Amino acid sequence: PLALGLYTVNAVYGDTITMPCRLEVPDGLMFGKWKYEMPNGSPVFIAFRSSTKKSVQYDDVPDYKDRLSLSENYTLSIKNARISDEKRFVCMLVTEDDVSEEPTIVKVFKQPSQPEILHQADFLETEKLQMLGDCVARDSYPEGNVTWYKNGRVLQPVEEVVVINLQKIVNKSTGLFTMTSSLQYMPTKEDANAKFSCIVTYYGPSGQKTIQSEPVVFDVHYPTEKVTIQVLPQSSTIKEGDNITLKCSGNGNPPPQEFLFYIPGETEGIRSSDTYVMIDVRRNATGEYKCSLTDKSMMDSTTITVHYLDLQLTPSGEVTKQIGEALPVSCTISSSRNATVFWIKDNTRMQTSPSFSSLQYQDAGNYICETTLQEVEGLKKRKTLKLIVEGKPQIKMTKKTNTNKMSKTIVCHVEGFPKPAVQWTVTGSGSIINKAKETKYVNGKFSSKIVIAPEENVTLTCIAENQLERTVTSLNVSAISIPEYDEPEDRNDDNSEKVNDQAKLIVGIVVGLLLAALVAGVVYWLYVKKSKTASKHVDKDLGNIEENKKLEENNHKSET
Repeated sequence: PLALGLYTVNAVYGDTITMPCRLEVPDGLMFGKWKYEMPNGSPVFIAFRSSTKKSVQYDDVPDYKDRLSLSENYTLSIKNARISDEKRFVCMLVTEDDVSEEPTIVKVFKQPSQPEILHQADFLETEKLQMLGDCVARDSYPEGNVTWYKNGRVLQPVEEVVVINLQKIVNKSTGLFTMTSSLQYMPTKEDANAKFSCIVTYYGPSGQKTIQSEPVVFDVHYPTEKVTIQVLPQSSTIKEGDNITLKCSGNGNPPPQEFLFYIPGETEGIRSSDTYVMIDVRRNATGEYKCSLTDKSMMDSTTITVHYLDLQLTPSGEVTKQIGEALPVSCTISSSRNATVFWIKDNTRMQTSPSFSSLQYQDAGNYICETTLQEVEGLKKRKTLKLIVEGKPQIKMTKKTNTNKMSKTIVCHVEGFPKPAVQWTVTGSGSIINKAKETKYVNGKFSSKIVIAPEENVTLTCIAENQLERTVTSLNVSAISIPEYDEPEDRNDDNSEKVNDQAKLIVGIVVGLLLAALVAGVVYWLYVKKSKTASKHVDKDLGNIEENKKLEENNHKSET
């Protein structure tokens, strides 16, 4: 490279400078020399080499002590290049007749350190011009230039908005430059996440280059322009018993730390942090809620509806009624929205609401009236009615001859609640029958059954007793030899009376036959006795032969 038409050597600070002697070695060369020129033009010799003795001598120049090396071809090398080495050096070749000279210009370059943004502002405020920081790049040669960037774009100076001052300081001992560029900046709200950086442009041996600093983001403070109130948790519905948190926020930076909350029914605002908590809210908490800054500027509002659900069951709890009584039941609902009502009896959902005009045993059970607000999660109410239907024991007895003709089944059909205890006895003897079998007790009804094979007519008694009353009913049962009419277990009272009448008729006929046989036997015995007496008194009774014949005929008829 040439500088002003002269040969130039570009060197890097700290490296070795190599300067060839660009003269052709002439014949008769005696020696070669290197010198540099002072600013005033006076020469300073620094190296000498004889062509005959092949010896090298270095002049006593403090700046170049132990730094010089002169080769056989008269190339001069200078170690550890310094800024002070930027001079005009001259190679001299001397003969007896002539002195030849060739100058070389030395240029030294030093890359600056990576720039840093120092003295950074803790935060920036909008609408205020303030010092953002200093971009510092050290140890550069020659001096460089500093440019500021925001989000990758050059920041151009704008009066009262962007003010840049560049200061360059040179180190007298090294000759290196330190560049310091200070930036004053008036930020806007949009600069909250802006990235600021600076770039140093410098020259090296191969031309112009740049080094960029690490980007910096500043906390930008700006006033609140809008206040917002929220209800937490952010549920679409609120019900009685919930906890509500009102949160007020401002869009400033830093955000406001205190607010005024306005609650329905309160005339003055309540000063609080950014949250206001309400525990176990009731329906009277429904209304409009507001919050504002403490200076009562910038207000926001929201409406809260607290949903509720009331259920009134009449009667409720445990209720005891007598069979056949009426029981009006009502389930009344009061709610903030339309509610769904349904009934459950003994864990089974009912199709209609219960209504009791005449209570039966099967009406007893556990009733639940339940209601829900489908749009409000978790809002449901239920109340229970435990209905007990009591009744005195009622008894119906049936009998029938079993198909094998060897036994008879007697059944005592019992109704009542609490469940009656059943006992069988034989009328007359008073003996207790313990071999009865009972059916399952369902809806206040069950049956007690015995199987017997009586050799003679008997009367059985069924006794049913609970806490309300003791009921006794008896039934005549014929001997096994006399079949009983089959009677369905669900017969009515009229049929029962008819069966009893038939049994009485059969018993009467049997008793009548037995009496007739007894009378016939007595008559026959009297006849025989009279016949023996007549043989002894034949003559006496001859006149009575016709009477005896008639009597014999009558006796025969009676016997028959």
